[in-house]
Amino acid sequence: MDGPDFDKTPLIPVIAQDAASGKVLMLAYMNAEAYAETLRTRRVCYYSRSRSRLWRKGEESGNVQHLRQVFYDCDADTLLVKVDQVGGAACHEGYESCFFREVDPDTGASSIVAERVFDPAEVYKR
Repeated sequence: MDGPDFDKTPLIPVIAQDAASGKVLMLAYMNAEAYAETLRTRRVCYYSRSRSRLWRKGEESGNVQHLRQVFYDCDADTLLVKVDQVGGAACHEGYESCFFREVDPDTGASSIVAERVFDPAEVYKR
């Protein structure tokens, strides 16, 4: 096998990580077509489950992800992409990372632990 096994799992989870800082930016999914486009263009493309179509990261916001490295796990059913994140925000809510809420394990309460990079209302004017 040379790459992820899309026959076993048509939609594979993808962890996007900032290549410079190591920060986990987001989790999304790829199908075989998104994976092939990502390799061909070196610009990360995902499969949007909510839109049921390919989603080229940054197509609306301009916050694209340029591919640096691709890894797959031992079962060939999960990907890790290391990226250069353009614009400073991977999250559609305007944060650098989609993981901007922290849960207090003692109380179960969550709090926002990051600053917004952009205002989503300004970027996604639809």
